[in-house]
Amino acid sequence: MKVVLFCGGYGMRMREGSDDVVPKPMQMVGNRPLIWHVMRYYAHYGHTDFILCLGYGAAHVKNYFLTYQESVSNDFVLRDGRVELLSEDIADWSITFVDTGLESAIGERLRRVRGHLGADEVFLANYADVLTDAPLDTMIEQFTASGAAASMLVVPPQQSFHCVDLTPTGEVKEIMPISRMPLWENGGYFVLTREIFDLLPPGGDLVADACGTLAGQGRLFGYRHQGFWKPADTFKERAELDAAYHSGERPWMVWESAPR
Repeated sequence: MKVVLFCGGYGMRMREGSDDVVPKPMQMVGNRPLIWHVMRYYAHYGHTDFILCLGYGAAHVKNYFLTYQESVSNDFVLRDGRVELLSEDIADWSITFVDTGLESAIGERLRRVRGHLGADEVFLANYADVLTDAPLDTMIEQFTASGAAASMLVVPPQQSFHCVDLTPTGEVKEIMPISRMPLWENGGYFVLTREIFDLLPPGGDLVADACGTLAGQGRLFGYRHQGFWKPADTFKERAELDAAYHSGERPWMVWESAPR
């Protein structure tokens, strides 16, 4: 399946007031940027045909892959001045780079790459800034069995604040951590059919417009995942992922535990 990655947003929360022009998906986690980790996850499950929806910082994304160095994350032998790689990351990847506009909403970015999907009826999509160890093959299988028109990964609330249950007179009946509430949030990993384009108005949003309509029709499937899932919306979250990488705690790197 083709994988559409939305990587054209400004990422203002990541920059936290700095003048850093590097787009959020290009922020580093270990020795590779966020978008590489996301793409490597999909490649692990056999999905290596990528469509990048570019916008802000497009040159950074393009230049990174145009000057990609396999030796950064692979073992190699240096012999007679030549590098002989012992393994490779992206040699079998196909990456399509598409300018989808600086100000485009996610749904509009998707509309603008429709022609690059070919005849594929089902495809994958992702925000390119969230890492997980969710079993993609199982997600796809359950979506197919559901008969739905689209699917999204859903995860428990990640925030640490408490919810308060009040009576009309202001009496507090219960205080409960939001993590214990029977709630799920959008995890940013989608399995979509081409029908999604019928529900996307020009300038529209993938979740609010298309997925919202399908939910109202009972045709949106949610794959519940309670394992590892972590966004990198802020500098702090990205730094936490980077620290986890360097400590060896890398549950999202499912390819490391794969048999060789």
